[in-house]
Amino acid sequence: MVQSRSATRPSEIVSEQFSLPGRGVQIALDRVVADNPVGSVLLVHGYTGSKEDFSPVLPLFAQAGYSAYAFDQRGQYESKAEGPFSLDSWADDVAALAQNLPGHQPDSPLHLVGHSLGGLVVTRAGIRSADLWSSITLLCSGPGGHGEAAGLRLMIEALAQYDLAEVHRRKRLVELADGSVIGEPDAEAFLQHRFVSGNAEALSQMSTVLIETPDQIDALRATEVPVHVVYGERDAAWPQELQDEMARRLGTASVVIPDADHSPAIEQPWSTVEALVSLFAAGR
Repeated sequence: MVQSRSATRPSEIVSEQFSLPGRGVQIALDRVVADNPVGSVLLVHGYTGSKEDFSPVLPLFAQAGYSAYAFDQRGQYESKAEGPFSLDSWADDVAALAQNLPGHQPDSPLHLVGHSLGGLVVTRAGIRSADLWSSITLLCSGPGGHGEAAGLRLMIEALAQYDLAEVHRRKRLVELADGSVIGEPDAEAFLQHRFVSGNAEALSQMSTVLIETPDQIDALRATEVPVHVVYGERDAAWPQELQDEMARRLGTASVVIPDADHSPAIEQPWSTVEALVSLFAAGR
């Protein structure tokens, strides 16, 4: 059964905000540190997302022996920064955070997971800071921008004309017209609050990243960091055939999360954690 988003956060999650050294950003971080951890996992959210996209899986990773961390990227929800907003700046934030994770033991494995646009960010972080990562997982992501530029260009235009509340209202109208289902009132209220709490310039630049980022896979393969490709059974943000080809180029095979769409960490948290932990443990 597919699970839906909940506005209730697991009680095990510890939330904190701190200045990331040398980066000019106030990071909002959620974490669950495991007892006697075998390693850590750092999770990077996607377009219009936040750390809460991983709330269901943080305690599950800890139960499996991995301290788990999720954060808001600069300009998204509770992580505040004036800029710059670019793929390189988001990737360098990830690398800086990896070296300042509360409770992570520096000599233990650190696995990096990027969802959707977050996959483009972690790919760039892997290329720029390969020595930090025990593995990289591209979760429902692709080799570069996904090519569906029309809606993203409309988002950029709307952000230039309207405040974030009006942009969100228009966005939801489009989504509902396309068949999106209205969630529970508390969840809908959270999504609206998250959207309007962000930075419009950051969101505009994220839209540009999704349009313009070139294929990064050959450069990622050259780092020799183990890379995993995982997606939901019904994921369609990037064509599944493209994700399978990306996996082949990386010397691996795609792992499919059954009965999941584009957000397996919410829709099938147990299956997602089990799949990722198996990949981490296999060392491939």
